[in-house]
Amino acid sequence: MPVNTSYSQNQLRDYSTLFSRSEALSWMKLDFKSINSKIKRYDEQWGKSKKATYFDYLRHIYNVLEKHYQNEYIFKNSFLNEWLIKEIGQYNSKVFSEFRVGNAVADLVMFNGNSKVFEIKTDLDTENRLALQIENYKKAFNQIYLLIPESKLSIYKKYEKEIGLITFNSNQKNKFTVYRTAINNTLVDASTIMHVLHTHEYKAIVQSYYGYLPKMTSFNQFQICSEFIRKMPNEELNKYFINIMKKRDLKNVLSSHNYKEFNQLSLALKLNKTERNKMIQILKSPLNS
Repeated sequence: MPVNTSYSQNQLRDYSTLFSRSEALSWMKLDFKSINSKIKRYDEQWGKSKKATYFDYLRHIYNVLEKHYQNEYIFKNSFLNEWLIKEIGQYNSKVFSEFRVGNAVADLVMFNGNSKVFEIKTDLDTENRLALQIENYKKAFNQIYLLIPESKLSIYKKYEKEIGLITFNSNQKNKFTVYRTAINNTLVDASTIMHVLHTHEYKAIVQSYYGYLPKMTSFNQFQICSEFIRKMPNEELNKYFINIMKKRDLKNVLSSHNYKEFNQLSLALKLNKTERNKMIQILKSPLNS
């Protein structure tokens, strides 16, 4: 199908809104208004096709964005496809997207033998909040990595040597390269960890480490468990935190081969295999159906 090879920034920005949580939730309800409006606005030739599906069109848009507009979704999805999925397959790992830690929300985090956080800074981002984000991440994660465009390396390599740097170059076959490996740190902050954990998780840590649960009520359980967890040796708390996070009921149904354009959406929406397959089948509906 003939495609436009010249795109304005406004058009690319408009295209990028298709890969969002709200859009995916609309698709699941068979609501394709936003996709149809993009086709009418920019790609009328797609609307005339009798064979094309919504999946075909979204894959086309993804390829356009990948070549011309490296926004956070494309950046994050590429990293999942070309890096993290390999680690998930090799280790007993758990990956989370948009993970809240203190006053920051991490783009991606991974728990396997240790805890890692990946903060993405695209060409469209600034470093305005980065110092605050790093300060929060240090309290919960063993390794901190910044994912940055290769062209911005001079800006970000000034950060302390403990922070790992992974550069991105869309013109290379292997897009991601480790410029600097993160230095491992196991000094986590008990208060920060407590606010990450769910109630049953922090109670499970206390029960497992001390061999019993102290008397508590629903009103004081957070305070009592906080006191017990603060008394744990830091390395032990770090291990328990990693192990409990790996037990969270979240199945990473990601694939580097099948429908890889939607991996980040699947992760963000916490879709299980059945839900992901349902979304893909819905997207295989004919355009304008």
